[in-house]
Amino acid sequence: MKKEKVSLIFFRYTGKPIHAKKEIPFEMSMLARLQLDVICFKYNRCKLEEAINESLQKKDKESFRRISEQYKEYIWK
Repeated sequence: MKKEKVSLIFFRYTGKPIHAKKEIPFEMSMLARLQLDVICFKYNRCKLEEAINESLQKKDKESFRRISEQYKEYIWK
């Protein structure tokens, strides 16, 4: 079977210049960033709450104190 060959010829474009699309508006990018922050905050808060509940079920006072301090810092900052 013979190999296929492709030959390309380039011509200079003589039409009107094509402009790129505008960037995403600042409001939309800021809104997306804020939504991601909220999602990350809720996820991290949920993980800390689960860890606190687990330490309470195990009756581990030291891990409860450590995790609750992390939770306080996370919530109040």
